[in-house]
Amino acid sequence: MRVTSATGEQLGIMPTREALRMAEEQHLDLVEVAPKAKPPVCRIMDFGKYRYEQQKREKEAKKKQKVISIKEVKLRPNIEQHDFDVKLKNALRFVEEGNKVKVTIMFRGRELSHPELGKEVLGRVAEKLGGLVSIERNAKLEGKNMTMIVAPKMQKPSKPKKSDMTETKEENSNAKD
Repeated sequence: MRVTSATGEQLGIMPTREALRMAEEQHLDLVEVAPKAKPPVCRIMDFGKYRYEQQKREKEAKKKQKVISIKEVKLRPNIEQHDFDVKLKNALRFVEEGNKVKVTIMFRGRELSHPELGKEVLGRVAEKLGGLVSIERNAKLEGKNMTMIVAPKMQKPSKPKKSDMTETKEENSNAKD
């Protein structure tokens, strides 16, 4: 097998017993890193320390992930304006937090015979949230509920243009005079 040291130095090709002896002399472990290679490659290292550092890197990667959840706002087809505004405010808050929002219109009894009323309410929601969201799934009737899913638009932080910078410098210099 081909053996490398803890520093990455090539020690050459040697029998397994000799490689194990060398690892024990250094109070380290012999770890197989490429078993399918011809000959297999092993490294002399502290395996416990290696696992610890690997887990630490994985933990850091998890911290940087953004978990997006789906929040739900439930409405009725004949909702009053104030109730609509309250539900819209909640949906807006969810979108600003970076979550997707599932807007559900719940139909009861004879209301189900007029799905156009539900589409109208969902249209109002989409219109009010307009520039902040993109519609991920259009209105769809599923049983007694009509649902629509909206997701926040990814906005890149805009850098100020040079023309804007010169105007602010001129305004600052005029303000000093």
